[in-house]
Amino acid sequence: MSEIIRQVMISGRVQGVGYRAWLAHTAEAMGLHGWVRNRRDGSVEAVLAGSEPIVSEMIARCQRGPSAARVEAVVAEIAQPDVLNLRQPGERFSILSTL
Repeated sequence: MSEIIRQVMISGRVQGVGYRAWLAHTAEAMGLHGWVRNRRDGSVEAVLAGSEPIVSEMIARCQRGPSAARVEAVVAEIAQPDVLNLRQPGERFSILSTL
């Protein structure tokens, strides 16, 4: 099965509620790799890579997020492999600094 990569933007009340940690933990548990970070505009950005059904399931889970989050929108777009280079060396899934 081939790998797909999606860049995902999540908006709503998604900062200060453990969203990044939840996303990283959930994605890793599902066997995905990539990264997640807060953005200064209050959104969360993630890159998810793995098999299509698993990436799609994770994107669906992003609609809910952790219990304290209030997700308003999730937008996923096709991403190029070079976006994975932002991960920390040796990590399958990284929590990056705010951009």
